[in-house]
Amino acid sequence: MRAFLESRREQIARRWADAPLFRAVFTVSRDEAVEACEAVVDALSEVASTGRLEDVAAPGFDRVREQLGRMSEARSRTGSSPAQIADEVAALRAPVAELLRAEPADASAPEAAESMLALTVLMGTLRLVVMQTALGSGQELIARQRQQLLEVATPVISLWEGVVAVPLIGTLDSARSQVVMESLLESIVDRRARYVILDITGVSTVDSLVAEHLTKTVDAARLMGAECIVSGIRPAIARTVVHLGIDLGSVLTRASLADALAHVLSRQGIEVSPRADTR
Repeated sequence: MRAFLESRREQIARRWADAPLFRAVFTVSRDEAVEACEAVVDALSEVASTGRLEDVAAPGFDRVREQLGRMSEARSRTGSSPAQIADEVAALRAPVAELLRAEPADASAPEAAESMLALTVLMGTLRLVVMQTALGSGQELIARQRQQLLEVATPVISLWEGVVAVPLIGTLDSARSQVVMESLLESIVDRRARYVILDITGVSTVDSLVAEHLTKTVDAARLMGAECIVSGIRPAIARTVVHLGIDLGSVLTRASLADALAHVLSRQGIEVSPRADTR
């Protein structure tokens, strides 16, 4: 099998370059697709030389695992599932089998049958390697997208010079709390904020875990030299906090974002007066 793959390396690579798996990734240059295909053929040749045709951990696959991972990730971004990618890999067997059958040998000879079986096993293992790589790339992509969504869902807004606010909406779990804290601390430094308002008007429920996250965020902001205020304390949240015996005594709270901003402005010597009725 190794001798066949080495002798037909260029032919296999050129046929594979037109296959959906490679054509969809290398859309600009066909030469790059051929080069990538040759690398895969070389890897299969190395695996064939070891005789470990069914071993996904065979050294040869390590040479192309990174490349296959990039290709799988690119296909995943276009909406292809790991199963679809695996089917595209399975389709690579037909061109190679066609070349193998065209070899100058008696088709009924045991050697020809063994070669075809070896090819089937080898391509099946490659398919499994690609599936594993695609699943891993997909999980990494999902993790990155989740992180990006968390960052987008916790914006830091400048309300006044030296005053920033973080409007929290939904559930405040550990992962999101970490993103809130990191974004907030970076904003304190970048915007030279002296006051921070955490608005929890959009937080559906406040339990001991949420209170712990808020307290840690407030403490971290204080260490950075900023005063932190928690706004959006609705009657229902106040009753829950009291009922659960949660201690927020060290946290400055206000009923609304407007109240918190008015407090901050008053601390800066700025008086906010109600708008006069012009009627």
